[in-house]
Amino acid sequence: MTPSPEDVREVGRLVERLCGIVLGESKGYLVQARLGRLAQEVAGGSYVELCRVAERDADVRTRLVDAITTKETLFFRDEAPFQVLRHRVIPMIADRNAGTPHERRIRIWSAACATGQEPYSLSMLLHELLPDVHDWDVEILATDISEQAMTRAAAGVYSAAEVERGLSEDALRRHFVPDGDGFRVMDSVRSLVTFRRLNLLEPFPGLGPFDVVLCRNVAIYFDAEAQRDLFERLADTLVEDGFLFVGASESLSRFGPRFVPQLHCRATYYQPNLSSLPRKAA
Repeated sequence: MTPSPEDVREVGRLVERLCGIVLGESKGYLVQARLGRLAQEVAGGSYVELCRVAERDADVRTRLVDAITTKETLFFRDEAPFQVLRHRVIPMIADRNAGTPHERRIRIWSAACATGQEPYSLSMLLHELLPDVHDWDVEILATDISEQAMTRAAAGVYSAAEVERGLSEDALRRHFVPDGDGFRVMDSVRSLVTFRRLNLLEPFPGLGPFDVVLCRNVAIYFDAEAQRDLFERLADTLVEDGFLFVGASESLSRFGPRFVPQLHCRATYYQPNLSSLPRKAA
């Protein structure tokens, strides 16, 4: 059933409140493609009624969020940030912590990680950089709003087509084992990653401090106010010289002097808590 403009507005209001995604009235095709089956199943094809059911039914609410959120990703997506991590960030963290009580501690947050390719890529990178990585105190926190995505990510099983996107044959051989028609992430890679469902619109007390936060290609679906609030809160979870990575098409400089872009290996990153950088006025 093709949604009407009112259907799209109703769905848009609910989706923005639940997960921050802004759906314009031109997104009727997206609403139909992603929510049509759910609307038919629980509301006889009515998108307005689907929203009403979702308001009172947590399971339907979860299924709606799972259906509407984008889960498109791949291993080592946008290679440049991983080159920065390999050649600059991880060595800087190791040098900074040398001789301290946290000499071998690394904390990374992969926010909005979809089906897990990003956090597993980070784990593979650390395995390659640190041959004794399992003697380090390493945690990669991987979060996403979608229960469905988190379940898939935690399983660590990917189709042949998925592993061919972004992975070299050498990486596939060293970090995966065959599993049916696909491949499963080795336990050594999986052991560095902790998965947790989290809505980026909500407060995240108790998280951090992190050395690195990656939140790429999700805030582009938020309005400007929600974007600013999200990146301020993400910055607050970082250590003083921590690193924040966003999507290649995203720029945070419009959010004030706290977010001064820095360039390395053709990638942009931010260090919003550096005392040497100007801070946003209180």
